[in-house]
Formats: sequence, structure tokens, C-alpha cells
Amino acid sequence: MLETQLYTTSADYVYRELRHRIITKKIKAGQRLPEVNIAVQMGVSRTPVREALRRLESEGLVDIVPNSGARLASPSRREMESAYVVREQLECLAARLAARAMSEKHFRRMEEIIGAEEEAFRDRNLELYMEINEAFHRTVAEATGNRILASYVENILARTNVYIVFYDPFYEDEVNPSMAEHKDLLRALRDRDGVRAELLMRDHLRTTMTGMAQPDH
Repeated sequence: MLETQLYTTSADYVYRELRHRIITKKIKAGQRLPEVNIAVQMGVSRTPVREALRRLESEGLVDIVPNSGARLASPSRREMESAYVVREQLECLAARLAARAMSEKHFRRMEEIIGAEEEAFRDRNLELYMEINEAFHRTVAEATGNRILASYVENILARTNVYIVFYDPFYEDEVNPSMAEHKDLLRALRDRDGVRAELLMRDHLRTTMTGMAQPDH
């Protein structure tokens, strides 16, 4: 168990511990998450457990059913595909606009992210990999200078990260094509080629979606 004093509140501790267990697949899709059991395991009251579960619900990781309690989410492929349709539209627009607006600072940041991403994949650290991967896509959106677009992209990234947890064969794959695709996208952005950047982003997101495996139910 992680040390509670590392976190600001008991709810934050419970949230991060449960999230870690979900991402590392120690909790299975559809599994019940009884408040009392979690509170006893983590040495806290039920109130921070309830707060943590609500936070996980807002991220799509947990389903809370009245008079039934919380369960780990079990999203369908149809839900995933619907979310990726939205993500594709937003991120393709971001890639096209970013090609004209990116600064050298953004380019350096993306290079650092790709290096960190490769290391996280080698270490098979899905939790860290997801954070780094999200940072790459968020950087593209932020570089557009369009705050509204960046906000929408950030929201859809949080939504689609859920599907990585349940669908992506991260721990089985020997090679991750995502990083090579990120490098290609970065080259297009450096070349200020908005058309190519948009095309590469579209191909990247579609490859990501179609490469996801069936969940382990």
C-alpha cells in the first residue's frame, strides 16, 4: 500500500491507489467496489472512499448504480468508437492549426515527451505511459493558441484514456507503433505542413483505435 502522507487528503490517497490498481489490471472490468471493504483495506472512513469513487466515475473508470454500489466500468466497443470519432475531429483540427503556430519550445517539449514515452513503454509502466501520451497530444492542442479547442481536446483525452485501460494490449505488445507515429507527426509539424500533420494525426488515431484488443471479461 502507498503511504497516505504522500497525498493531500484521504480521498486523494484512495483515488490514486484505486486508479493504480485499475490501470495495472488488479481490478477487473465489472468487478464490485464495496465502500466498506475499500475503507477497511486502506484504513480510512467511507467518506473519502465515496469521494474517490465519484471522481473515478467522472473519468469513466467506475460506474455507480443507486442502491447497488460501485463497479469497475465495462465500456463497450461502440462507446469507444463513438468517442474516437469525436477525438479524431478535434485533434485533426488541432494538428492542422498547430503546424502554423508551434514554437521551438513546443518542439523541444514534444521531443522530451517522445523520449519519456519510449522509456515508459520499455518499463511496461502503463500508468506513466498514459500520462506521457496524453501530454504529447495536449501539447499539440495547446500550441494552437486556441484555448477552447485545447479544453475540448483535454476532455476527450481523459475520456479515451479509459479505453486504453480496458482495451489496449499494452502488456503483451513487443512493439508500440504509436511512438514512431508521434515522431512522424512531429516532423510534419516542424516542416509547418498542416495538411500532412492532419493526415498523420488521423491515421495515428485510427491505428490506435483498431489496434485495441477485446477487453478481458
